[in-house]
Amino acid sequence: MKRHGDLGSDAGAVSGEVRAVLDLLGAASDLVLVIGPDRVVESVVANPQSGLAGLAVGWEGRPLQSLFAEDSWAKLSARLDQPDGGPAMELNHAGPIQYEFPVRYTLRSWQGKVLMMGRDLRPLAEVQQQLVLAHRAIGRDHEAQRELETRYRVLMEENSFPLMIVSETTGRIVDLNSSAARLLGAARNDLLNAPVAQEFDGRRRGELIESLSRNATSDATSYLDLTVRRTAQRVKINAKLFRAARDRLLLCRIGLSESAQSQESDRSLMLQNLFEKGTDAIVFLDGNGTIKAANEAFLNLTDSHSQSVVIDRAFSDFLSRGAVDLKVLLDNVKRLGHLRHYRTRLNTDYMGEVSVELSASLFQDRGKQIIAIVARDSVLKDSIVWPSAPGAENEGLRNVMRLVGYSTLKEIVDETTEIIEKMCIEAALEMSGNNRAAAAELLSLSRQSLYVKLRKFGILNKESSDQA
Repeated sequence: MKRHGDLGSDAGAVSGEVRAVLDLLGAASDLVLVIGPDRVVESVVANPQSGLAGLAVGWEGRPLQSLFAEDSWAKLSARLDQPDGGPAMELNHAGPIQYEFPVRYTLRSWQGKVLMMGRDLRPLAEVQQQLVLAHRAIGRDHEAQRELETRYRVLMEENSFPLMIVSETTGRIVDLNSSAARLLGAARNDLLNAPVAQEFDGRRRGELIESLSRNATSDATSYLDLTVRRTAQRVKINAKLFRAARDRLLLCRIGLSESAQSQESDRSLMLQNLFEKGTDAIVFLDGNGTIKAANEAFLNLTDSHSQSVVIDRAFSDFLSRGAVDLKVLLDNVKRLGHLRHYRTRLNTDYMGEVSVELSASLFQDRGKQIIAIVARDSVLKDSIVWPSAPGAENEGLRNVMRLVGYSTLKEIVDETTEIIEKMCIEAALEMSGNNRAAAAELLSLSRQSLYVKLRKFGILNKESSDQA
């Protein structure tokens, strides 16, 4: 093989000008191949600094096709007929002797032959491979970080004890769980990065952080007694100090003070008694409408013999319109946060129905949606105020309004149309002094059509009885 500066024993057959050109090209490129018209490698000039000299041993006299991978030869063979003017080509050398390695070639015609001037791409390929490996490593690290973040968030939220993390350096709230946010009386997003001192009464920033730091470094278990600014609740805080991301952080456990715990216990007892012994039916649903708790009044209202047949059962099973009723109820309470005076009927376990009026409220419990529903028997007391204007037509309107939820829209519209027709006819008769011809003209009706409607609505019979 002829190398850079050494054209071999037959150098006499090569002119000094050709030798100079090849030497120059060999110095400027990593590898130069001289290809004859029969597509056989005639000369090889390798730059010793490129590291390709050892790989190109034995190439002279071999067919060019045997030096390249199959896909690279398909690209190269199409360019050999017209080598000039085309862009550089990235080709892979491969064969039974050498392993595969990439070279970028520029092709030019030269003295009836083809010059292939190549640049070794192995360093670039190694850098690209390192980038791919680095990208994969970053992806694995990102997934591991997401997994740790998920575990951390689950531990924070599922812990019923209020937890808050405060930066000792800035005095701001770094993170807190939902229990702590509820205890402080604000949304979690509003409390993040807020100065912790402004959430408690009578404490300046420096004083509070210093007190928390002393509490965190104390060997004895002690608490700071504080008053929450938003709710005026008395709480006690215990802190632990740790480091993360070059910052000193305080993990604060917040609990109710002794007096507040006593008040909370009394309140819980009263609410428990109201739930168990109240006359109104109370039922708690999850966000999907599944019953999670129900009191004795609800069991009596639905004729259910025990809690076991109610708990974990879909609330739609007890609604007369089933899933339609439940969807309307859930959509409105989730959108507004509450719902009042929702009239429907409940199914009982013995194929009966009872008319009820529902009130619903939405709240969060450990990050989950809970819907509290209070049901009252509407037969005992009708809380909806109907139109109070005198006249028989109001009774018709009341009848139509009571159809809502129990009849189809088409049936309600048909009923409403007849009521309006009757009211208009009676008004026209009153305006015309009971002159039917004038009334028909006022209504743009023929006298025959008016008489048909008078008979339909029983107005003729009414007039006859009045005259009698």
